[in-house]
Amino acid sequence: MADILIVKNLTLGYGSSIILKDVNFKIGDGDFACIVGANGSGKSTLVKGILGLLEPKNGEIIFQNGLQQTTIGYLPQDTHTDPAFPAKVQEIVLSGTLSQLKGPFYSQKEHTKAATSLKRLNITTLKNEPFSSLSGGQKQKVLLARALSATSKLLILDEPSNNLDHQSKKDFYQTLKQLNKDGLTIIMITHDLDAEDLIGNKVIALDSGHVQLATTKTYLKGYQR
Repeated sequence: MADILIVKNLTLGYGSSIILKDVNFKIGDGDFACIVGANGSGKSTLVKGILGLLEPKNGEIIFQNGLQQTTIGYLPQDTHTDPAFPAKVQEIVLSGTLSQLKGPFYSQKEHTKAATSLKRLNITTLKNEPFSSLSGGQKQKVLLARALSATSKLLILDEPSNNLDHQSKKDFYQTLKQLNKDGLTIIMITHDLDAEDLIGNKVIALDSGHVQLATTKTYLKGYQR
């Protein structure tokens, strides 16, 4: 498995405050890595560094195998949509291609990417529905489709199941597993630490400013002791 992302001697923080220090790990093409750790351990800070939203204080983040920082799909934890704004599902999914536009208007290429994302998540029938009218599970799938429209390589999610009920969460995780099976690399922040919710093959565990990468099986053995 070729590496798609290499984090090397990375130190991140805000001002004079260091949150993560000398972080080293590799993500392979096709991996599904869950980022875990206590509140304030630096999970979102690490993601911000990977996305280029936070300048490293030291070290580097290397993108390989065709991945670029600008072509990462991202589903943030807090996605605010104005309920008074009459956006349709198709418009929201299409907005995921904004970073790829070469002019002021969407081309057929962007429309095709959005249509493909809707189809992959089996929500094409919702494309003309107002986003505000959807259920929580449907909204999350639409936002996932938007993130998919931005990438063919790496998807990063920040606690995507937070506002979902049990069944919607189960369905959403099943969708993620299928996307990964189809070849998409995924990194997901999660606060759920049981075997059912650590659905990836690797765990990036944050503790006291340090990071450890392990297989999910190895991590669960240590966690359950």
